[in-house]
Parts: sequence; structure tokens; C-alpha cells
Amino acid sequence: MADTALTAPLRSPLSHVADRLAAATRSSEGAIRLAELPFLAQLNVRLDAKGAAAAAVGLALDLQLPLQPNTVVRAGESTALWLGPDEWLLVGPPGSERDLESRIREAAGDEHVSVTDVSAQRTTLLVTGPRAHDLLAHGCPLDLHPRAFGSGRCAQTTLGRTQVVLVARDEPRAGFWVLVRSTFAGYLADWLLDAATEYR
Repeated sequence: MADTALTAPLRSPLSHVADRLAAATRSSEGAIRLAELPFLAQLNVRLDAKGAAAAAVGLALDLQLPLQPNTVVRAGESTALWLGPDEWLLVGPPGSERDLESRIREAAGDEHVSVTDVSAQRTTLLVTGPRAHDLLAHGCPLDLHPRAFGSGRCAQTTLGRTQVVLVARDEPRAGFWVLVRSTFAGYLADWLLDAATEYR
């Protein structure tokens, strides 16, 4: 029987614009940095925030699920984003999807939990630099001033008319993650590159 396994290397949704993102970063002379963070593990998790499963899953992941709206909790290489009262997006390093899912399901036991691997659904753009707020403000309806949308915050919003999950990273000068559906990633990258011409 013929081997039908895929042998082609994985190709990220924005691999074709990597050079343009790097060029925009260089031409801004440090004002902004644009890059794709491809293949991050992304799991949509739904469970009762007040039930036993929430605490058990937090212990199993060594990462308590955030309970405050639009907040982020990070521990080690994993990040949990609050998407709704009973919904989170768990983001981890590339290739960790199966391990994270099995740990969640095992921890939940007989408690009701829904875990969906959405890693292939989105890619992640990194937008950093002293002018990152200004760049994103061109097309985002949120108030992105650090007092309103500071580190450890996230929101489902739009950027350049594209639905995204926006995350204010918690490390110093770490900027933002922009999680965008793969089918809209090229359009959003073009939008960001066009907006970034102001910083040349």
C-alpha cells in the first residue's frame, strides 16, 4: 500500500510575507516590529468556571484559568485568554496541542468539558515597538492606551475590519499578539504593512 503521509513541510499562512514584515521592521528604525509567530498551539476550552473541573484543569496545567473578563494568565510557555464566562483560549508552544488536550481531559474526569483544537484556524502576528499602540489604533476601535488596555488584557475585536483576538503581552515592551483567522491573515498583514509606511 502506498504511503499517503504528508511529507511536505508545514507552511504558515504568512510565510509569503515574512520578508516584507522584516523589511517594514527594519525601515521603521525601531519604531515597530512585525513578525508572524506560526503554529502556536491553540485550544478552545469550555467548562463551568465555578465547577470542580476548572480548579482541576488549572492544577493540571499549572495555569489557573482567568475569571475576570478580558484578562490573560500566563505561566511558563502557556497562556490562557478569557473569551467568555465559560470559554477560554489556551495558547501554547507549537506541537503541544495533544499534550495540553489530554491533560485537560484527564483533569476534568467526569465533569463536562469541551476541548477543541483550533490551532490551524488562526495564526499569530507579533506587533511590538514604541509605536505599536499607534499602529494598531489606526484600525482598532478599542482604546489601546496602556491605562485602558494594559499588559495582561485581551479582547475579541476588529483590526482593519478583520475579526481578531488582541492580546497585550505582559513582558516589558512585549507589545501585542494579534490572533487572526488564517484565511484573513494575508489581508491583515497587507493592512499592517500599509499602515506601517507611516513609520519609515
